[in-house]
Amino acid sequence: MLTSEIRSQIDQIWNAFWSGGISNPLEVIEQITYLLFIKRLDELQTLEELKATRLKTPIERRFFPEGDDDHPRSPRPYADYRWSRFKHFAPADMYTVVGEHVFPFLRTLGGDESTYAHHMKDARFTIPNAGLLAKVVDMIDQVPMEERDTKGDLYEYMLAKIATAGQNGQFRTPRHIIRLMVAMVAPTPGDILCDPACGTAGFLVAAGEYLRERHPEIFRDAKLSRHFHHEFFHGFDFDNTMLRIGSMNMLLHGVENPDIRYRDSLAQDHAGEEEKYTLVLANPPFAGSLDYENTAKDLQQIVKTKKTELLFLALFLRLLKPGGRAAVIVPDGVLFGSSNAHKTLRKILVEEQKLDAVISLPGGVFKPYAGVSTAILLFTKTNSGGTDQVWFYDVDADGMSLDDKRTELLPSEKLGPIPKVALSADEHLKNNLPDILQRWATIQNRKSKIQNEEMGRPRTAQSFCVPKADIAAQGYDLSLNRYKEVVHEEVAHRPPGEILKALGQLEAEIQQGMKELEGMLK
Repeated sequence: MLTSEIRSQIDQIWNAFWSGGISNPLEVIEQITYLLFIKRLDELQTLEELKATRLKTPIERRFFPEGDDDHPRSPRPYADYRWSRFKHFAPADMYTVVGEHVFPFLRTLGGDESTYAHHMKDARFTIPNAGLLAKVVDMIDQVPMEERDTKGDLYEYMLAKIATAGQNGQFRTPRHIIRLMVAMVAPTPGDILCDPACGTAGFLVAAGEYLRERHPEIFRDAKLSRHFHHEFFHGFDFDNTMLRIGSMNMLLHGVENPDIRYRDSLAQDHAGEEEKYTLVLANPPFAGSLDYENTAKDLQQIVKTKKTELLFLALFLRLLKPGGRAAVIVPDGVLFGSSNAHKTLRKILVEEQKLDAVISLPGGVFKPYAGVSTAILLFTKTNSGGTDQVWFYDVDADGMSLDDKRTELLPSEKLGPIPKVALSADEHLKNNLPDILQRWATIQNRKSKIQNEEMGRPRTAQSFCVPKADIAAQGYDLSLNRYKEVVHEEVAHRPPGEILKALGQLEAEIQQGMKELEGMLK
């Protein structure tokens, strides 16, 4: 958790950019990302040097060229490119070094196979003056970033500021919703995860943190550790700024080399990507519709449509291996849309794959930048059916107000899907997420006696199961309201005589009150 002091320091850095003339939040975080990367390179080089000194061996991995020899095309020695060196320079000198030497150097790191080096090849230095650069470098240098958790939390705090940029907020899915979805699919060390619309890599980061907490054996086993750092995480996006930000988010959360790369997921062929992943987590953008000419033909073979929300679902099915599972966010229209494409895709999920759950989210979850109603779909790719009962959950509250302010309704230790403190019945009414996980666990545990209780809940309850036959009979409609039953309480009607008597008594009390008030005024 970030302390209030660190949050204040980050706010000061952010305000410095704004007062210095950079008001686009994406540009602010992009420039901070570059500076953090430069600082991180210096830290890694220092660690390698200390290791070599301690073991009396040559440096295994060098990020900056050896020695202080002049750069062949520059009067500046390579040592000046390091954060620990140039942070002590005068502002004008620092600005020259960073703008004319360090950034061109970043763009030459393409020889490094890491995803970070790849996304730095187009690095642009847009800080307008030496004073602002010196101020920001000094501020960043004072923020304690020794711990991985602090680095990750710090970056997440900055990413939250993207939501203030109007439609730029589309890149950010609420982190407590992401953590809920990750906990429900429960990643294992052997999984291969993909987010085909990764944005700032929120799902990838949350999955990594889940594994660190639940499977610490990963980092004691060389094979599992290599899989975690080099083969587990895959993210696609067609916005280079998002790719850079997402890559840095992964770096600051301790992942050495995730596969985060440019790809227009709906428009390109998927050669080599079919049935490659065991897990898909995503909240893809739903922009409306695409031209047939721009849509991958293999997706059109699954469902013929221009609707991006349906094409992404088809893509998820294409990417997953048999037995692979997915937790994805869809707009409500996917659940009940009446077009042939909508019905066909829902039928595929129910009849040809295994649809596990439909979790209906309240409309304010994505405010302040979107009020659309959404749902989480959980399914398993089988290519042979398997849907028996579909579990529905009607989320009333996620721990935050559902207006544009999204105010926390409970103390921080009682928020999120896995709160540090158990919730009371009244507190559950403000945060349903822990209850979702608890009930989901009983559904998943086939040996549990409680499972039968959950599956036998009446459709008036907050969660209930619906047999596949009932869903088929409703034309594969997956909207919760299609199956939820509402109990209408009967109102006891009082006889007219009793009502008149009560009204008369109320009138007498009012008149007596008026007399007493007049007496007081006299």
